[in-house]
Amino acid sequence: MDNVPQDAIIGIDVSRDWLDIHSLPDNQRLQLPNTDGGHERLSEMALSQSALVCFEATGGQEWRLWSALDAAGIVTRQLPPAQIKAFAASRGTRAKTDRIDAELIARFMAFRPDAGRTLPHEKIRRLRALTSKRGQLVETRKRLLAQIKAHVKLGSAEMFAEMDEDLKAVLGDQIARLEAQIEQIIAADETLMETSEILRSVPGIGPVASTMLIAEMPELGHISGEQAAALTGLAPIAHDSVSLRGKRAIGGGRRLLRHVLFQVALVASHHNSVLKHFADRLRAAGKPHKVVITAVARKLVTIVNALCKSRQIWAHQSV
Repeated sequence: MDNVPQDAIIGIDVSRDWLDIHSLPDNQRLQLPNTDGGHERLSEMALSQSALVCFEATGGQEWRLWSALDAAGIVTRQLPPAQIKAFAASRGTRAKTDRIDAELIARFMAFRPDAGRTLPHEKIRRLRALTSKRGQLVETRKRLLAQIKAHVKLGSAEMFAEMDEDLKAVLGDQIARLEAQIEQIIAADETLMETSEILRSVPGIGPVASTMLIAEMPELGHISGEQAAALTGLAPIAHDSVSLRGKRAIGGGRRLLRHVLFQVALVASHHNSVLKHFADRLRAAGKPHKVVITAVARKLVTIVNALCKSRQIWAHQSV
């Protein structure tokens, strides 16, 4: 990832309807509509200043803007909200509402020029959209199955049996169609296919987890193990307060990715001989279950990052 050589930095607080803008070093403030016209005006402003444009990850509201800026040839960064809030707290400027404003985003970028990530390749964006939709449908199916169990307990299962079976079939078909599209995208790209094979070679990582890793962490193989752990929020964070000094916690990073790694770690801690041995040592040392799984997940992400970097499949090794 390149550092920030730009003459100016433009921080943006992105909402559904508006773009609140703060530029450095001139401290100009501006509000533009979050529309194609607003994106065009912002692009002209950024190009005229040779500026880098940065914004926090908002769960998707920034993606149209991000794509438009990237298409205009503007250097952009998506920043993790947790890191910006920590920066605000360190400066004593955190707002009562905890709102991350445009000026704070710009000043964080100036302070941490290596932070954030650039726009992923279009194929990765498509994979991310497909895996996200698949996840939503899987959750919907889980809720449906829970409702079916509730109908059985209430003695009303027969009333809804036909409807529930139809819904299960529809959801199953839609999930299968999404999985087929995901597999097609990966199979059509030699690099993605090789990465998928590397990830799936690790005992505990299946098709769904490997796709999530590819879609949510395209940096795999291009960063250090420490950076990989930090991106997933699995790097231990030291506390400096008197009450918490000496303790470590995890946090920040990409929450969805961390959730997937926890699920994989649960499986790997029992069925991956190397990681099982590692987990057993921690259990024997009296470590709590959550600490064990977190440590396994952290080791797992550093291992797969190293494998992707060397372009080698999993081989039994000691830890």
